[in-house]
Amino acid sequence: MICELTGLDVANASVYDGASAAAEAVIMCREKKRKKVLISSTVNAEIIETIKTYCGGTDMEIVIVPEKQGRTDMEKLEEYADEETSCILIQQPNYYGQLEECDTAEKIAHNKGARYIISCNPISLGILKTPGEYGADIAIGEGQPLGMPLAFGGPYLGFMAAAGDMMRKLPGRIVGETKDRMGRRAFVLTLQAREQHIRREKASSNICSNQALCALTAAVYLSTMGRKGLEQAAALSMSKAHYLAERLCEIEGYKMVYTGEFFHEFVTTCNGNANEVMKRLERHGILGGYPLKGTNSGNILWCVTEMNTREEIDELINILQGDGGNGTDL
Repeated sequence: MICELTGLDVANASVYDGASAAAEAVIMCREKKRKKVLISSTVNAEIIETIKTYCGGTDMEIVIVPEKQGRTDMEKLEEYADEETSCILIQQPNYYGQLEECDTAEKIAHNKGARYIISCNPISLGILKTPGEYGADIAIGEGQPLGMPLAFGGPYLGFMAAAGDMMRKLPGRIVGETKDRMGRRAFVLTLQAREQHIRREKASSNICSNQALCALTAAVYLSTMGRKGLEQAAALSMSKAHYLAERLCEIEGYKMVYTGEFFHEFVTTCNGNANEVMKRLERHGILGGYPLKGTNSGNILWCVTEMNTREEIDELINILQGDGGNGTDL
């Protein structure tokens, strides 16, 4: 199912979460003369920190590519890419919800002989191009949206898929289909990194278990939803997010920060203190957006899914309009 979803050839048993999947993917691409990793600054900061932690004991160089108007600066990406680059990592949609120029990034990566990694939202693949269609060598992501409600910080589910020529570099286990001696359909561990068991000093990964129960949940969700169901969930998420964006921009002090295309997340300015606005919504039983920091300090990252109704969105707007959008109680 993950292969079909990502458009790639082979997937391993699930890894811990989306961030560790990204780190494992980066390490997969390391070669003797290629130890530089280019990561877009529009990738989730927690993923970047996880990659840095994983690579901390290696000689790999992590280079962060700056953003431009909420998307990866492709000119800078091309400038930084060279013959020492092992891989380029892009998030699609990115942390700000913007859709990246993944075709351009693919050309830059492969022109320099580097591998191309895309971190993706699995639900978005119901309507967006797959990593395989973008020419990615590896696709990774967080599988929590696939039918797993969050409970006090979890559970999470990392997924990873790769092109056929990278099969033997995949961490963890590869399960293959075969037939038993009675001719019946059977599944076996086709490949696994033997260094994990015998030659541990040469191991490139320490993944030794997986989120099997979560993977089963995701499999049930995907098989139940089917192609049309997943497409509908993605389309509803996207259309409702655009509806909220339009309604928010009707309120004085709220406007879109980025003008590019987005899926179900977007960033707006805020009339007043963003944290106070979120507290105001919380008092009405609404979990609002995420107040951003850094260069986006004071702005809000909003997210809408297929689970949100039009009535809920209108209620949010009425609350913000009622207090002038600044989060103060009347």
